[in-house]
This record gives sequence, C-alpha cells and structure tokens, in this order.
Amino acid sequence: MKLNDLKATAGSRKGRKRLGCGIGSGHGKTAGRGHKGQKSRSGGKVARGFEGGQMPLIRRLPKRGFTSMAKGYQLVNIGQLDKFDDGANVDAAALFEAGLVRNAVDPIKLLANGELNKKVNLSVAAASASAKAKLEAAGGSLTLTGDA
Repeated sequence: MKLNDLKATAGSRKGRKRLGCGIGSGHGKTAGRGHKGQKSRSGGKVARGFEGGQMPLIRRLPKRGFTSMAKGYQLVNIGQLDKFDDGANVDAAALFEAGLVRNAVDPIKLLANGELNKKVNLSVAAASASAKAKLEAAGGSLTLTGDA
C-alpha cells in the first residue's frame, strides 16, 4: 500500500448540498429557505435579541447595580516570601517572576499569613499592620509605593 493508493471509505465523504439546481435536485425553487419572509431573502438576518418589534426583554427589565471601577489588590502572604534569598530586594517584577502575582502592573498588598525566616527588603503598594510587624521582626524592611 502507498499513500497515492489510499481512498476514503465508501459513504464517508458527503457532497455539499447544491441549492437552486432544479426540481430534480430536491433543493430547487425556494432552495430550502421556505416561502417568503425576511429569512428567505439574501442578506436577511434577524438581529440578536430582536423580538419582532416587541420591546426586547433586555430593555424591559430594570437596570440594576453598577460596575466598580476600583482596582483590586493582588494579595501576597508573608509566608510566600521564603522563596527569596536572604537580603533580597523584592519588588512587583520579582514577585511576578516568582509566580506569586498575576502581573507586575496591578497594585500588590502584603498580608500576614504564614511565617518569615529570611531578611527581605520588600516594595509593595500596601501592607497590613501585622504583616509589616512580622517583616520587620525578621530583619527586613518595607517600602510602600502607594500605587493603588
């Protein structure tokens, strides 16, 4: 057997529907579009949500709530900072490279969950009071950038 001898199994490849090719084709005259109306015309589409002129559901329902424009913090726990070397300078870019935050652009907040055994110089947008105390107790320093 060679590649040029390969053939599809009989009946596995179906031909395309040839529309408007006479009565004998089974798809002549109206070509499978039924009789008259918007959807039988060329370019005849019904817009999404259109209800035939009736006031659409999305406009009948009252507007509720709002979208908050406040930018949320990316959270880093103090226990996660053990990844870094002793005396390391850690900023948003370093946290991103270590995989602790989603991106290096949004503001980062330090929380006090976990224990820190290394001296780390950290630069973030915000920190809880207990996280700051734990960081300084381990011999590290905290710089608040105030990006938020």
